[in-house]
Amino acid sequence: MIKSSILHPELLSTLAKCGHKTKILIADSNYSFVTNSSPNATIVYLNFALDMIASPVILEKLLDYINVEEVTLMASPADFDNTIEKEYQRILPAEMSFNYVDRGEFYSQAKSTDTLLVIASGETRRFANILLTVGVVSAG
Repeated sequence: MIKSSILHPELLSTLAKCGHKTKILIADSNYSFVTNSSPNATIVYLNFALDMIASPVILEKLLDYINVEEVTLMASPADFDNTIEKEYQRILPAEMSFNYVDRGEFYSQAKSTDTLLVIASGETRRFANILLTVGVVSAG
């Protein structure tokens, strides 16, 4: 048994294959994982039940393994209280900028061949999908 905060073998294996500029999608429970992601992506199903495992928990654990260079979210309506976005902002480094794109553009980016990993969560909050671009790891 390894001593790691992530134990899922397929998830660990795919994370190890991610390089600079690779994209990782954490998708909510309503996301169409197969039709709105790259055909080359590995889909890891962590959506055992609604609201199990929440997207912010997945994001926190991923940050133990990768640096994030860029974050893309689906734009939500101006009058929508996007509580999950606030959680993402709390978890990610303060200097991280968020890109907001419309639904069609978000799906287009998620379908890119740069998307190597799709993590299906049980998250039920709207606009919870988050696309991470892997950053570099600096030596020393």
